[in-house]
Amino acid sequence: MKIGIVQINTGTDKADNLTRLERHVRGLAADRCDLVVLPEFAMFLAGKPSELHAAAETSEDGAYIAKMKELARECGVNIHLGSFVERQGDRFLNTSFVLDRNGESMGRYSKLHRFDMDLPDGTSIRESEMVDRGDAITVVDIEGVKVGLSICYDVRFPELYRALVDLGADVIVVPAAFAFQTGADHWEVLLRARAIETECYIVAPGQVGSFGDGKYMNYGHSMIVDPWGTVVSQVSNKEGVASALIDLDYIKTVRTRIPLRDHRVLPLS
Repeated sequence: MKIGIVQINTGTDKADNLTRLERHVRGLAADRCDLVVLPEFAMFLAGKPSELHAAAETSEDGAYIAKMKELARECGVNIHLGSFVERQGDRFLNTSFVLDRNGESMGRYSKLHRFDMDLPDGTSIRESEMVDRGDAITVVDIEGVKVGLSICYDVRFPELYRALVDLGADVIVVPAAFAFQTGADHWEVLLRARAIETECYIVAPGQVGSFGDGKYMNYGHSMIVDPWGTVVSQVSNKEGVASALIDLDYIKTVRTRIPLRDHRVLPLS
């Protein structure tokens, strides 16, 4: 399987965001990617909860999902929608969907861990004021490859990744809008750690550039990490794409070389 990732600077103009996403999806499909993974908040990104709520869409009739279903069918490619703010009645969720080559949904995941933090420069981010948390974990089978779903801040919680591995994950996606200040120190380290401890490929497309009238900055540096913890593909610090081949035989080699699953002792019985 060949996986492509998209790194963009999503803004508040949905039409422009969709135009750029479409261009990148078509390009990666033309490059024979089997799966294209978009970043967190790929549809719309703003600094205020009120703006995100106003732009939220439902999964049943939203323009974002409709456009991606059309693209999946036209390009014959599986698409992970990254994430968008989903409206469910009076609730809002940070939600991912995975579409097959026919535009049909294969699975969904709503972010479990919300980013509530005061950054080193004093900037306060409260994702809990923007969205509710999800209540389930998800692994989808994409043409014989088990893909576990996570979003951004989830990467700091290894117990989620252990649970995804226990469900059979070979690849784990981490669409993100990672803050620049924490990303500079932690992004690559966390992704490589999750790859090493799970012995999975980690696929992490991110947002790049600023949003919220320049108040917030994304780290970018989207990458794909192999099960040995090696960064095998990366986007430079600007809008762009990258891709890598997922080698299931290599996953087996790594898991045979260091059989973590056979050596686990916790929880003690």
